[in-house]
Amino acid sequence: MTYTGEVEVGGPADVQHAGDLRITKLAVGEMSNNAYLLRCELTGEQVLVDAAAEPDRLLELVGDDGLARIVTTHRHGDHWQALAAVVEATGAETVAGENDAEGIDVPTDRLVSTGARVRVGSCELEVTEVVGHTPGSIVLAYDDPDGVVHLFVGDDLFPGGVGKTWSPEDFATLIDEVETKIFGRHPDDTHVYPGHGNDTTLGAERPHLPEWRDRGW
Repeated sequence: MTYTGEVEVGGPADVQHAGDLRITKLAVGEMSNNAYLLRCELTGEQVLVDAAAEPDRLLELVGDDGLARIVTTHRHGDHWQALAAVVEATGAETVAGENDAEGIDVPTDRLVSTGARVRVGSCELEVTEVVGHTPGSIVLAYDDPDGVVHLFVGDDLFPGGVGKTWSPEDFATLIDEVETKIFGRHPDDTHVYPGHGNDTTLGAERPHLPEWRDRGW
């Protein structure tokens, strides 16, 4: 079946194939968070992006092949409610941004910042810090063999705008960071996987950047 990225809590996962990386998207929890299981098709190694909620469903997704690590995109609690349970069940290494880890109740084994690389078997995710939604949110970029970039953006970017902020100063920071570090670096066909809701592309959102600045959210 064709991947749509449209998932609902209690519903099935959706699967995207990106070269040697298989991306499985699942919606969990009261806030309909997206969790992404990444699997290297060559080695079978698996990495989870955001153990947000419903650990039983996440562990069912992981299956019997184990979990190498869990990356938490940012410190907000709805993105790591299942982290302790999944770590206990799998022994996975925990990874988070160095400026957000103190806000995550589960200890972080590996602190990362811009330029760090996170392995998924033979595949590699590049880390970029994007400040504004939280002090240390991280975005993960995977370049597939066909030249398409896949971005796991947490709550920094959604269809229709950037993530929530709590002051004009934070909004100004976030919109600058998103414009420079995401739109300024990656092409229009870049696929965006957000922390909630449907996927998008940078090409679909880029024309609206001035509008977002003007409205202030």
